[in-house]
Amino acid sequence: MVDAFAQEALAGNPVAVFTNAPQLDGETMQRLARELNLSESVFLAPAGAGGDLRARIFTPTQELPFAGHPILGAAVVAGFALRSGEVTLETGAGPVTVDLAPSGRLAAIGRMRQPLPTHEPFAHAGALLRALGVASARLPIEVYDNGPRHVMVALDDEQEVAAVHPDAGALAAVGTVGVSCFAGSGLRWKTRMFAPGLGVAEDPATGSAAGPLAVHLARHGELSFGAEIEIHQGAEIGRPSLLHAVAYGTPEQLERVEVAGRAVVVAEGSFLI
Repeated sequence: MVDAFAQEALAGNPVAVFTNAPQLDGETMQRLARELNLSESVFLAPAGAGGDLRARIFTPTQELPFAGHPILGAAVVAGFALRSGEVTLETGAGPVTVDLAPSGRLAAIGRMRQPLPTHEPFAHAGALLRALGVASARLPIEVYDNGPRHVMVALDDEQEVAAVHPDAGALAAVGTVGVSCFAGSGLRWKTRMFAPGLGVAEDPATGSAAGPLAVHLARHGELSFGAEIEIHQGAEIGRPSLLHAVAYGTPEQLERVEVAGRAVVVAEGSFLI
């Protein structure tokens, strides 16, 4: 078990990293993810396309091509096992390389280059705002896809973000998307992510949404491309998290998206199945 995007143990977003998964089929992986009921669980197997390992990622209800905190957690575990400062994990969205730097006992800071997201206007913006219980968004409501799909909803200030109390049923009806409500300025931003349609009521730290948030802010003139932001998440559910994200390129040509954070190994064990 790894706490990802955590400044200390028992914070951030917990992820179960299964290191002996080649013999498991997809159905068993899904059942194990449902058993643990974490935001995601990740299963590692031998690589097949030139990476170090293959990673399959499951929420309690479905498999995802890519997700941020499972890749960070898995890369830290693999880095310790391989005694390497760089790990490439093969995902359903392509290979993801994570650079690692030690950060205390059984902890490391990882910086991943994420799949480049696509974006488009979100077709159900009105229903989404009603489900969130907010009147409007400060920037266009757009959905980004880098494996999972995340809708970006800019609110006026951090207090409004903290006060969001969505209707989970109505939000799930909007679709199998993550919904990131955020506010801030300059290089400091606060976010909360809700994904009841994926079996996640609220996520403590969402690495796959952090990169698109940096892209969204840069595209809409809230910061410059190449400026690295820090993202605070998870305080409302008792799991404070810190993520860093940066987007390189221009509004017309996105070149690179990086997300970084600290992860710490907090437990190990076996399933008797």
